[in-house]
Amino acid sequence: MNTAEITGIFRYPVKGLSSDPLDCANLISGECIAGDRGWAIEAGTRKFDAVNPRYFPKVNFLMLMRDERLAALESRFDDTSGILTILRNGKQVCSGNLNDKIGRHLLEQFFAAYLPDASRGAPKFVRAQNWSFSDVPEKAVSIINLASVRDIERVTGAKVDPARFRGNVLVDGIEPWAEFDWIGKSLSIGGEPLLEVFERTRRCAATNVNPQSAERDMTIPRSLSAAFGHQDCGIYAKIIADGKISTGDKISVVA
Repeated sequence: MNTAEITGIFRYPVKGLSSDPLDCANLISGECIAGDRGWAIEAGTRKFDAVNPRYFPKVNFLMLMRDERLAALESRFDDTSGILTILRNGKQVCSGNLNDKIGRHLLEQFFAAYLPDASRGAPKFVRAQNWSFSDVPEKAVSIINLASVRDIERVTGAKVDPARFRGNVLVDGIEPWAEFDWIGKSLSIGGEPLLEVFERTRRCAATNVNPQSAERDMTIPRSLSAAFGHQDCGIYAKIIADGKISTGDKISVVA
């Protein structure tokens, strides 16, 4: 098997909003990439308890599967200040400090007006200490094989932006779908086993949304099922040791 290379690293500070590209990321055992999905926007349900957090399915939050207009927004989050800035077509439309009640209220008002039919009540920004609003209960790093994305392009006859899959780590240099053979194995980066792959990523209608136009212009799960007999693209891995990853790093599989 060819050695995979990391070609992109991303985190998503707010679940459902756009990504922050990273040149590198520090990994801590048992955690996710720092700041990834650290915030979410509750869709009026008021079920999430920051004192006793527990996993909820994505339908409890604003998310692309239902709220495709989110893709038309660009978000920028500053860790130091806590300020989240929302832009549309390159122009700022809202900004607020997520660490401040007034700042959160300003942002919540914006999303309530922008997505008036998206929730059963007013949107609310939520977080909890040391918590990640992942699509799976486990803290995980999601990995996308660009060769698999190109294979989807082959069967659909259309360009497929890897951003549709909202992965943390993009890899290239291996065969299409070879990442599925990594399930149950460790991944060594820089000579150290840092990740352990535990699950394939089943895809939902969120991948049908074009991350540039915010239009539902593809049927990715249906195309996967028709061409390959499954609806999976990507894998989840747990961080099993402290370390660091950077774009350009090589990944080798530890049997």
